[in-house]
Amino acid sequence: MNQKPSNAFIAAAWIALGIGMIGFIVGLWRSDMLLNEKGYYFAVLMFGLFAVISLQKAVRDKLEGIPVTEIYYGISWFCTILTITLLIIGLWNAELLPSEKGFYGISFILALFGAIAVQKNTRDSQNFNKSQSLN
Repeated sequence: MNQKPSNAFIAAAWIALGIGMIGFIVGLWRSDMLLNEKGYYFAVLMFGLFAVISLQKAVRDKLEGIPVTEIYYGISWFCTILTITLLIIGLWNAELLPSEKGFYGISFILALFGAIAVQKNTRDSQNFNKSQSLN
């Protein structure tokens, strides 16, 4: 079943990704952290976004019968779990208010969710357009 995602869901995915990323980055920009701390959290965000997109693609490929090596599939899962763990460890040890820690955690997870949803919508739209051109 090839179904194109609704415009509302596409917009919601992009908005979730934007709010998560922009919120996280603006929070870093305005924080009193040292530059190396800001760099750590920024790198974790970028690594996390790449990891979840890679994981979403690997899972989807497996579901559609597209060959995916077990090492790539495993690395995708490992990297996704690693980025979340690195954020948790960093926030646990950070000298931030609990509200700030919560803000970074929620914006990080929102950005990861948004990235997964945008990737899914992109792939669904491409599959739908491909099936429409064949008809």
